Order: sequence, then structure tokens, then C-alpha cells
Amino acid sequence: MQNDHAVHVLNSLIETTLDSANGYRQAAENVTDPALRSKFEQRAGRRAQLTSELQGEVRSFGGEPKTDQSMLGAMHNKFVDLKASVTKGSDKAVVDEVERGEDAIKAKFEKAARDDDLPIPVRELVQNALGMIQADHDDISRLKHQMH
Repeated sequence: MQNDHAVHVLNSLIETTLDSANGYRQAAENVTDPALRSKFEQRAGRRAQLTSELQGEVRSFGGEPKTDQSMLGAMHNKFVDLKASVTKGSDKAVVDEVERGEDAIKAKFEKAARDDDLPIPVRELVQNALGMIQADHDDISRLKHQMH
């Protein structure tokens, strides 16, 4: 039973992390500032690495890890593309959307980190990932406030 719960929570985190990785890739394609593009590409890579770690953890519990982002995340990424085309590639608009994505992933990992029904190794993995996610969130938030 505990394994089923862990697999369910981890797969939910995988979807959200895939949403984030894809969102960062989309953001990198939609900004004009080379420094932002590089930052977003790096973040996409880190989120892809985190996805692999989460997928490995699902396998360790005998589960089948998710490999696709959520439908909501895919729709959000398309919205970012549309918004970027409407705003003519405004870096500020893209950063605003990236921050919204960071809010979502941070909330999801915070909830999982508080889940006392998760096995200790899973909670430790989630808490370690949350540290990186929190730092990325804070960085994007600072960047957004500098741009406004």
C-alpha cells in the first residue's frame, strides 16, 4: 500500500517536473536575451535530470514511471508560445510565465515533502529536490521583480 502511494506521488511529481522542463525549453526559445536563454536551457536540463531521478525511484518501488508531461502543463506551454507571439517575444512576459510555472512546481514539491505517508527515502529525495526548486523559484522571482 505504501509503495502504491509512493509511486502515485512520484508520478505526479514526474509530470510536474516534465511540465517544468518543457516550460523552460519553450521559454528559452521565446526570449531574445542570450543570458536568459542560457539560464532557461540550463534549468530545463536540471529538471530533466530530476525527472530521471524520480523515474528511477518509481522503478525502485516496482512502478511504471510517467514519461509524459500533464495535459495542463502541455496547454500552459502552448499558452506561453501564444503569449510570446502576441507580445512579440517580450522577455518580461516570458519571465512572468516562467514564474507562474515555478510557483506550481514549488507548491507540488512542498506538499509532497509534508506527506508523512511517503517512505523516508522518497521524502528525502523530494526534500533535496525542493531545495533546488526553491532556489530556482527565488531566482526567477527576483528576476521578474527587476524587470518590472
